[in-house]
Amino acid sequence: MKLLVAAILLFTLTTTARAEVSEVRVAMIYGMAYLPLQVMQAQRLIENNAKDAGIPDLNVTWSTLGGGQVMNDALLSGSVDFASGGVTPFVTLWAKTKGSYNVRSVGTMNSMPLFLNTNNPKINSLRDFTGKDKIALPAIKVSIQAVILQMAAEQVFGPGHAFDLDKLTVSMSHPNGLTALSSGVVTGHVTSPPFQYRELRNSNIHTVFNSYDVLGGPATFDLVWTTSKFRSANPKIYGAFAKALSEAIDWINNNKKEAAKLYITVSKDKGDTADDILKMLNDPDIKYTTTPHNIMKYVEFMHKIGSIKVKPESWKEMFFPNVYDQPGS
Repeated sequence: MKLLVAAILLFTLTTTARAEVSEVRVAMIYGMAYLPLQVMQAQRLIENNAKDAGIPDLNVTWSTLGGGQVMNDALLSGSVDFASGGVTPFVTLWAKTKGSYNVRSVGTMNSMPLFLNTNNPKINSLRDFTGKDKIALPAIKVSIQAVILQMAAEQVFGPGHAFDLDKLTVSMSHPNGLTALSSGVVTGHVTSPPFQYRELRNSNIHTVFNSYDVLGGPATFDLVWTTSKFRSANPKIYGAFAKALSEAIDWINNNKKEAAKLYITVSKDKGDTADDILKMLNDPDIKYTTTPHNIMKYVEFMHKIGSIKVKPESWKEMFFPNVYDQPGS
């Protein structure tokens, strides 16, 4: 009888484990904003937490994509299970999939300022850009950089003028945008750490605006998201991922020197040294955190200009319950 009970218990446990996927695919973009995911990859935090949850042989694969729109397409097509990127691509997909895929965020990764840098000494305001200028950013209209530019344009030019500079924008990955600005192919670049700081080492490049000024304070830059279907079908793996994300952020905040070295190793970034990255990690404007900050400001703006047709009453509608205890906004 004891053997029969043991056999039934073993069968139940193994079938439960097999009910969840055996491979998880995670995608990230370029830059130190994705350091939490890079830590998770290097330290095998998802695999370790999955093993503790009863899934001993989880295979985690990683990919690097060029921007938020590509990221969303990959998630909806089933090419990735966990997507990551800026607030606005996430909000766009949340609104688009409400009532169907019901995409929500696992948690944020950071709060970071985004700069619009220029190589033109005559440009000190958005009013100084002309039809001859080009502004590089990861994806026109939908990337967080594109939306920040729209918000800034409306503040400068007035209501109804959010899209005035869209005609100047061109889509480029962060590394390509940096090269284009440095070589004069474009006159402006809205990017993110570490690329914006690297650009400013060039004495011919200066900052036109900082996203924190546009938003009125610190704000979330990047998040991680997945579908409700994936979470429901894979609760142990989802839990392992969420726990790994928190562990990675805690490790970064407690081990900044080691985190800087890890970033250089994993990203294979040859444009910065570990000391350069450490200086950025110690910048008080750069914080790694799972707490959402000022996300609703993006939501309100995107709804006002028609980028999304529905909006949440609270930031919590866009997140899974594991972050509900945090003081988000």
